[in-house]
Amino acid sequence: MIQETCLEIEVLSERHERERLERYARRHKIQQIDELLNEFEMLNLADEVAVPERLRARASRIIVDEQHALALRPPEEIRIVEWMDGLYDVQDSLMLTVEDDIE
Repeated sequence: MIQETCLEIEVLSERHERERLERYARRHKIQQIDELLNEFEMLNLADEVAVPERLRARASRIIVDEQHALALRPPEEIRIVEWMDGLYDVQDSLMLTVEDDIE
């Protein structure tokens, strides 16, 4: 009986740790997206057309990782507002998951 209880506690503890790490990863990705959105917004406000390669690469990684439809297009052809829309889509999907965790 004690062994079964210890085993159950160990399993629950491992699951809790795994879920905690997953929540942290989602929150970290949301923060990264916030930073990217801020940079794109600054470009947009400055009426820039070209997206710097470094910014395009960072945004592209997130879009590809989350399998967003923008991932199917060449990154150099995506306009600033399209990057922003795609990042908002990804962020919304991650936030819904975080809210689901709270309930």
